[in-house]
Amino acid sequence: MYVCLNLGVTFDEHFKQHISKTCRCCFYHIHDLRHIRRFISLSVAKTIATALVSSRLDYCNSLIYNTANKHIAKLQRVQNCIARVVMRSRFSCSVLFLKALHWLPVHYRIIFKICTVVYQALSSIQPAYLNVMLTPARNSRQLRSTSSNPLYIPRMKTKAGTRANSLPASVKSDGNIVSFRRRRKTYLFNDA
Repeated sequence: MYVCLNLGVTFDEHFKQHISKTCRCCFYHIHDLRHIRRFISLSVAKTIATALVSSRLDYCNSLIYNTANKHIAKLQRVQNCIARVVMRSRFSCSVLFLKALHWLPVHYRIIFKICTVVYQALSSIQPAYLNVMLTPARNSRQLRSTSSNPLYIPRMKTKAGTRANSLPASVKSDGNIVSFRRRRKTYLFNDA
């Protein structure tokens, strides 16, 4: 098995080392935040958690999109733990805390990041090499879906590769990146 390190991401077969390193680093910061949490307000705790933990969970997370659910579950445990620390509760339903803090679960954060990058590439905000990699779907006959500009999704032999994320037309409607991100996040919150 070959392992490569690039821009702080350890590339191996299933990104196991990268996920383990991210979890270790996040738990270190969660441990520190837990010690000072009673002395700071909720908004300050949320800002610190976002800066130290959520930013690490989001860093290059689009690379682990097709990773097995058991690996993404490790990152979800980190996010659940930081949500409980920020809300000052040891044992409770962290799903409710994620909604209260307005944080998407890890799997949905990955989808959100991919959708944002694709939107920016299609609207020429990203570099041209990303736009070239996105090919519109071509049909031999006129379909209702051609008005929504669907993209070609290559066929995969694995179950993980067949997962495709489709957006309703109301989310994909024209606008700027800020309105797209807001509509997309609202859509994912309703789906989560």
